[in-house]
Amino acid sequence: MSTTPSARLRLAESFTAIAEAAGARIMAWYGGARAEAKSDGSPLTEADLAAHDAILAGLAQACPEFPVVSEEDAARAEAPPAGAFILVDPLDGTREFLSGNGEFTVNIALIEDGAPVVGVVLAPARGRLWWGAAGAGAGCRATGEGASRPLAARPPPAEGLVAVASRSHRDAETEAFLAGLPIAGLRSVGSSLKFCLVAAGEADLYPRFGPTMEWDTAAGQAVLEAAGGRVTTPAGAPFRYGKPGAAWRNGPFVARGAAA
Repeated sequence: MSTTPSARLRLAESFTAIAEAAGARIMAWYGGARAEAKSDGSPLTEADLAAHDAILAGLAQACPEFPVVSEEDAARAEAPPAGAFILVDPLDGTREFLSGNGEFTVNIALIEDGAPVVGVVLAPARGRLWWGAAGAGAGCRATGEGASRPLAARPPPAEGLVAVASRSHRDAETEAFLAGLPIAGLRSVGSSLKFCLVAAGEADLYPRFGPTMEWDTAAGQAVLEAAGGRVTTPAGAPFRYGKPGAAWRNGPFVARGAAA
């Protein structure tokens, strides 16, 4: 099953409304949520579960033809769906949510043939939303606004690259990778906001060698690639989703702005 650019644009609109409903649920808990540890040691709050419930209800009504895999019930998805499916992270950056720094997002993406072709990233505490649809472009707007401005990743600046890196998960491999490049600036940012900064031309590079899950990256990758950027493995191969036997785990990747 392959969607057309116009269908992807309609899905982006649906995902936007659903993400904003989830964002309202999250903000109701902001500053007062309690955390417990999941089996992998990562935190889980009432806001994660409230957003998960809102997104699944919205998707069931708006696009019931697509199976949905969410971080909060991925254990039930023993294998990736055979066709196109929706990948959800109801609250990406729970540590940032608990710290109160605002760098957390809602991520919803459509995966086709192993690639994210529609993505919406909402930062509810910052009041910003980014969307991308393959073949239909990408945009950004303030929460609640109808119109969005177009997004366009920039080519590498002559004065050097601006890189973004994880606030919570920096490692020696990332530092070594950056040391070999003409880096003019480095920003530490949480959640999928890093993809959005590259998509908006505010940064040029986001390398990640530490562990991530597919729902952490799919929506951000869709936004960035619809804005003219790209996400690959460090060797330059396509960065894929629904990988058999991977248990939703990602390998290393490098997200870049537009080619020179």
